[in-house]
Amino acid sequence: MTAGGSAWTQHAQAVERLRASYSAIPAGQPVRLAKKTSNLFRPRQATHTPGLDVSELDGVIAVDARGRTADVGGMTTYEHLVDATLPYGLMPLVVPQLRTITLGGAVSGLGIESTSFRSGLPHESVVEMDVFTGAGEVVTTRPGDDLFDAFPNSYGSLGYATRLRIELEPVRSHVVLRHVRFDDAGLMAKTIAMITESGEYAGEQVDGVDGVAFEPGEYYLTLARWSDHPGGGVKASDYTGQQVYYRSIQQRETDLLSTYDYLWRWDTDWFWCSGAFGAQHPQLRKLWPRKYRRSDVYYRMVGWDQRFHIADRLDKRAGRPQRERVIQDVEIPVERLPEFLDWFDAEIGMRPVWLCPLRLREREWPTYPLTLDTTYVNVGFWGTVHVGPDAANAPRNRAIEAEVHELGGHKSLYSEAFYDRETFDELYDGAHLAAVKQQYDPDNRLTSLYDKAVRRQ
Repeated sequence: MTAGGSAWTQHAQAVERLRASYSAIPAGQPVRLAKKTSNLFRPRQATHTPGLDVSELDGVIAVDARGRTADVGGMTTYEHLVDATLPYGLMPLVVPQLRTITLGGAVSGLGIESTSFRSGLPHESVVEMDVFTGAGEVVTTRPGDDLFDAFPNSYGSLGYATRLRIELEPVRSHVVLRHVRFDDAGLMAKTIAMITESGEYAGEQVDGVDGVAFEPGEYYLTLARWSDHPGGGVKASDYTGQQVYYRSIQQRETDLLSTYDYLWRWDTDWFWCSGAFGAQHPQLRKLWPRKYRRSDVYYRMVGWDQRFHIADRLDKRAGRPQRERVIQDVEIPVERLPEFLDWFDAEIGMRPVWLCPLRLREREWPTYPLTLDTTYVNVGFWGTVHVGPDAANAPRNRAIEAEVHELGGHKSLYSEAFYDRETFDELYDGAHLAAVKQQYDPDNRLTSLYDKAVRRQ
């Protein structure tokens, strides 16, 4: 096991600083994190009250290479977690695609990546967790406990993870990729279902799978296989330089990446969204330092745009209709995927979109009630749509919510939501969540999930 007593001591001191910052928040005032970074895309009301000091809860406390577990501070980014585990030939079972997503954030929210078709969601590999509750207490909780089972998709409404012990899995030095094109969404959906059931494609093992829908009739699945470097002069691709990863999917049938580069293949260009800032233009890309080609930099640029309304001003000057921001991830049952993509093309018209198969590992979870033994496909779409003066009423987002519900799917809550209270409680097990919150936050210091996700408090 790596890391000695000093790491545990530092962690204990960080928890004490957290307790002290909690005590400094006046009674009756909402309790929030004092955190500079975020991967949420829902606005919230400004507050001038002090927040919880979680600044020191950002380290890997210990890696048990033999037991294949890691103890990790709740605010540790996956970037730092991977840096600590890869030297042992190990990785978390699911590594969300953006470097600055924190482990605690992925568990209290939701994370997903190409291994989710066999390993589920990040919270399913947590074996023990310390949670700082609204009562100002640190509670150690494990699978089967009410707090543990309700924590995924609670987004801080039940407390904040200060430490998590997670499972790790072996991984090799490189990843061999195969990009398979489909002209028919129905055939692609059937292939996803087959791979999820068998773990193979054309007789070859599949360790990871995700995909991209570029246009109607142009769909790709990217099949990943862990591998040692094949040698023979084969050179791994590098998409942190001039080349852009998502474009390679259309251009190549096979590829080779180092495991590290595979895990962060989407981060360099924030999937395809860096194009909005000119970062994919060849000449500008040469001048854009590599260290700034990463998702958190683009996220800050989006924040500047929202603060100063840059895009809105340019649209108005050019006579273009007002934009509605459509940034969502939804889970659709695999057999309904073609139907959803057809509807999305007709009603929203945003491409590309990301596709990532998902299957729960062993059991269901109350606050994000996907069904066990059902294959879902996460469909991710992030951008804006010109809708005109009705943009403020979010007509496209509301239509997406209705369609996802109609198809038996579910929607993540990291972005804007518009459900009425009754529908929200039906979808996210509101009664059970409220009961657990009452037990661990009797004075209602933490903002409820509905108030966070829909009322933007």
